Amino acid sequence: MYTSYLKKYGSLLVVATFLCSFINFPVEPTNFSGTWTLNEGKSELGQFGARGVASKMVVEQKGEDVTITRTSSTFQGDEVTSTETLTADGKTTESTVFGSSKKKATLKWAADGKTFVITFSVALEMNGQSFDLSGTETWSLSDDGKSVSLKNALSTPQGDIETKVAYDKQ
Repeated sequence: MYTSYLKKYGSLLVVATFLCSFINFPVEPTNFSGTWTLNEGKSELGQFGARGVASKMVVEQKGEDVTITRTSSTFQGDEVTSTETLTADGKTTESTVFGSSKKKATLKWAADGKTFVITFSVALEMNGQSFDLSGTETWSLSDDGKSVSLKNALSTPQGDIETKVAYDKQ
């Protein structure tokens, strides 16, 4: 009797374990919140150098939603700040960058919650000329949480540009 009882409930346990393997439990995303400053020595910035990237970023994260305030210098040397709030629901957000240019972007977290990708397009106007840029920015945080790296792939009318930008937490 004990053996049949064990077989019966043992089989139920195996079936329950099998069914639970198909359930996707939510993964808590890595928290990128903080103030980050550019580390030029660890970055691969390409032809535009540090002028093409933010010198400082302030990141505020609530769950999977991320707000990024970037401070950078224009090619003329002026300091500019732009803020974008990206939601994890797949909706496109719009922000203003480089003066009056419009940036459209979406955010997608990796399944493991450790990285996210921002896909964007910018309708840029400079010196009376208009052109479009598009690309991706892949964010990853170091294991110790003290540095963040952004891998950028940008498509421009002059060709494709790839950079790796490193930031240190302040």
